[in-house]
Amino acid sequence: MQELKPSSPADTVDHYIGRLYRSALSVPPEGFRAWALGELREVVAFDGALWGSGSLPRWQFHNVAMVGLPEEFPHTLEQTHDINPILPRILANLGAPVDMRSVMPDARFFRSEIYEQCFKRYDITRILSTAHLDPRSGLYSLLTLYRKDRKQVFSEQDRQRQQRATFHLFNAASHAFFLHLMRTPTDRPAESAAAAIDREGMFHEAQPRFLEMLEKYFPGRTPYTLPFPLPAKGETNVVNGLCIRCEPLADFNYVFIWPAGALDRLTQREREIVYAVAHGLSFKQAARRIGIAPSTVANHLYRIYRKLGVCSRSELAGLVYPTAP
Repeated sequence: MQELKPSSPADTVDHYIGRLYRSALSVPPEGFRAWALGELREVVAFDGALWGSGSLPRWQFHNVAMVGLPEEFPHTLEQTHDINPILPRILANLGAPVDMRSVMPDARFFRSEIYEQCFKRYDITRILSTAHLDPRSGLYSLLTLYRKDRKQVFSEQDRQRQQRATFHLFNAASHAFFLHLMRTPTDRPAESAAAAIDREGMFHEAQPRFLEMLEKYFPGRTPYTLPFPLPAKGETNVVNGLCIRCEPLADFNYVFIWPAGALDRLTQREREIVYAVAHGLSFKQAARRIGIAPSTVANHLYRIYRKLGVCSRSELAGLVYPTAP
């Protein structure tokens, strides 16, 4: 373990928190967690650290970052969670660091089944763990610091520093994730909210506004999963007054939602015609731009007028480019 440092100035944690948020765009999103764990050593000394996240009700990690631990460690930890006495205490004290010494005295811990089956093989003797759970999404995050030297117990100052740093650690990671995502060029509106969903429909990340909209437009929904099917790539569906767009990437689906406006209720082809006509193009010009016949433009426009409750091109243009109040 790196050498334990004497008490740092009171602003050590503040400096760390500031770096977390300032580095949201300079650190690649796929490496943010590992980078943040490495930086955490300036706040609390440790030999190894694990930052895992997952979703209820499976209680399995779907995203893990580690420092100073072997690759197989998360699997070993998952396989022994039924006999790990610190987990119930962590769940009963969300947001507060729990020291294994407060759960089980050393005399019992070093003879326990969990020590023999898990921690002993990695020379882990000291454990300080904090968990956070979002009851709306079912997302949980677990941050655990490990030390190898029995004499280097976690102090009350260590516990306080971890508690304060961990809150911002979790929030900064989510902030960085969505900051990178929302900067990606796309045709979704600025007021949209996003979530990352796995292939089984379970949440991996979710903006608070995303969850608030789900609660508003889908009251009584089944917790922890999406209450609607995902649209095909490049398409936007409207369900219960909410626009839904899906952008697959790697093993995830990034889902964007926003309250449907009048134009959102049109098909993709109808919106193409609306924007062409609102720009002042004639039926022939619009047809050439879109690649359809002028008569098709006319027929679509007739249905569009009825859908939107407008009677002229000027009213249609007013929906596309509303006059600022």
